[in-house]
Formats: sequence, structure tokens, C-alpha cells
Amino acid sequence: MADLLKYLVDVDTQIFLDINACHNAFWDVFMPLYSSKYVWAFFYLSLLYLIARNYSWRITLLWLCATILVITISDQVTASLIRPWVARLRPSNLQNPISDVVHVVNGYRGGNYSFPSAHAANSWGLAMFITMLFRHRWLSLALILWALVTCYSRLYLGVHYFGDLLIGMMIGCAGACLVYFLLIRFAKIKKPEKIKHPIVPILALIATVVVFLVISAVNYFWA
Repeated sequence: MADLLKYLVDVDTQIFLDINACHNAFWDVFMPLYSSKYVWAFFYLSLLYLIARNYSWRITLLWLCATILVITISDQVTASLIRPWVARLRPSNLQNPISDVVHVVNGYRGGNYSFPSAHAANSWGLAMFITMLFRHRWLSLALILWALVTCYSRLYLGVHYFGDLLIGMMIGCAGACLVYFLLIRFAKIKKPEKIKHPIVPILALIATVVVFLVISAVNYFWA
């Protein structure tokens, strides 16, 4: 068992180093922006609009509370419960032997420990919850791509291993499924027959990414 665990850790480390080694000045601006929590406020508001547009205000409030619960579960299980117990040093942590070869952006190294990733858990928890709530093909695809790039940004910034992200994703999805099915089971909420304005969050997501790209391009070509 010890040999298997060491092998998995070595593979995980090599995957991280291979991905983290691919970087340039353009993405050094883009990835910190994308990885930030608060820059997605417009996108989050668009999701709230979508829920409010398709449900009564009482059901909207219920779904909003459920969404907050999903994020809380994901964040607390990863950051407060598992991470201090496992105590796996971040790749970028100066006490980690590989820290000298890790590409770090703007001196950002995160906290001490990395396993599992709260970013991955939170983004995948939200993506899975909204996907189950509306079951709209293009909206679901946009949310999955958003969550995937969020995970990639954490590898790029050197603050998480691939395994951190994989387990974080699983925790987020599990939390979303649990909250969703409990709510459906006991509240007996029915999905709207036709989803109104599903394009709004997609456009909000695209617009936010375009802003990041423009900022990155300006910095890359004129900084």
C-alpha cells in the first residue's frame, strides 16, 4: 500500500510539473484573474437572475439557500475538515522540496496545504448544482468549461496538484447531488417545462472571459 501511494504521489507530482511548466507572460496575467473569486460577481448574479426568471420568489429563495449550502459544504469539507488532517504541502510552499522548480505568478503561493482544492470543490459544486437544476445543454457545457479552466488555473499558478483538484471536484459534485436530491425529495419542486433566458449566464461568462483576455493582451503587448 505504501509503495502504491508513493507511486501515485510521484505521478501526481509529474503531471503537475508538466502542466505548470507551460507558461508565458500573457497567461501570467490571465490566470490570476480567472482564479480570483470576486471577479465572477457578474456571472453569479446572472445565475441568480436565471433562477428568479424561472421560479417564483419563494422557490428562488429556497434554491439560493441551497446553492449557498452547496458552496459551504464544499468549502468546509475541503479547507476546514480534510486539508488540516492530510496536511499536504502546496507545490508552491517554500518548505516543499519541489518549490524551486514551480512557476509562481506575482509571488502568490496560497496557504500552507493543498489537498483537496476548495476552488475545484466550489466551482464544480456550483456547476453541477445549476446543471441539475436546469438541465440545459449549452448552459451545462458553459458551466463545465468554466469549472475545468478554474482547475487548470490552479495548476498554472502552482498552488495545487492534479490530485487535489480531482478530489475537490468529486467532493463538490457529491455535495451538489446530495443537496439537490434532498431538496427535490422533500420540497417536491418541479423543473420548468421551458427554461427562460438560459443564454444570460452564458453571455455573462463569455463577457467576463473577454475582459480578462483584453486585460491580459494589453499587459502583454504594452506593459
